[in-house]
Amino acid sequence: MDWDKLRIFHAVADAGSLTHAGEVLHLSQSAVSRQIRALEESLNATLFHRHARGLILTEQGELLFDATRSMDQRLEAATARIRDSADEVFGELRVTTTMGFGLLWLAPRLSQLYENYPDLRIDLILKERVLDLPMREADVAIRMKEPSQADLIRKRLMSVNMRLYATQDYLNEYGNPDTPEDLKDHRLICQSTTATQVSASAIFTQQLLTYNVRSLLTVNNYFGVLQGLLSNLGIGVLPDYVTEDFPNLVRVLPEMESNDIPVFLAYPEELRHSKRIAAFRDFVTEEIIARRKRLRAEAAD
Repeated sequence: MDWDKLRIFHAVADAGSLTHAGEVLHLSQSAVSRQIRALEESLNATLFHRHARGLILTEQGELLFDATRSMDQRLEAATARIRDSADEVFGELRVTTTMGFGLLWLAPRLSQLYENYPDLRIDLILKERVLDLPMREADVAIRMKEPSQADLIRKRLMSVNMRLYATQDYLNEYGNPDTPEDLKDHRLICQSTTATQVSASAIFTQQLLTYNVRSLLTVNNYFGVLQGLLSNLGIGVLPDYVTEDFPNLVRVLPEMESNDIPVFLAYPEELRHSKRIAAFRDFVTEEIIARRKRLRAEAAD
């Protein structure tokens, strides 16, 4: 089978348009169209349904696109390994983590990584869904549970806990609850227990809701919960790492917290010698060590 035609087919299937694929490939629309027709003739199959708004893959087209997508991912992996044979840290690094950790902990700290490696390009993919690292949906992941996928190198970074927080302004106006039962006099801001999250967080929220909370605001990510707290809307459930960058938040009912939530860094075995991965892993590890030192110093005071 003609590899060049497959490359053009993959671009068209990915873009859903002959015109857009031509722009990516630097080919005219007519040239792209000729290659697709030739591929269809060689396979004796129709690969696209054509309509006014673009192209839709046929069943046969879907089968071929699955194959070319797998080929593309494997080529990316091979390219990454070849580039990582050099001493310099450069190129794209696709990092996936949860929206809360990515927005509230990782992103604010990336300036130091860029300062050390100015030629590095980070693609930060914030999803609650666990991406398939062996299939190269991302290069490295930080997750709130130990990854179960095979052929991964795993490193436990730290543990976090879900806790209750509010601003001092809110507590001055509405009072600081002395017991869990006092939560009924406040608005609780949290993720819905049905939202995608680690079980320890959902269990902790379910426990809080047993105290007949008077008013409730649920948000589908911790960034929204934080904004609710900063707007003095109530008492909120947040992971403890958030408050390091928001010292105006006050812990409420300090005897209450979730079970430990482990935080893992993981990447494919085939990227074991990647210098980009090593740079990112070392950067995160150093930030975690600095965090532990700060917490110990605060506890000593």
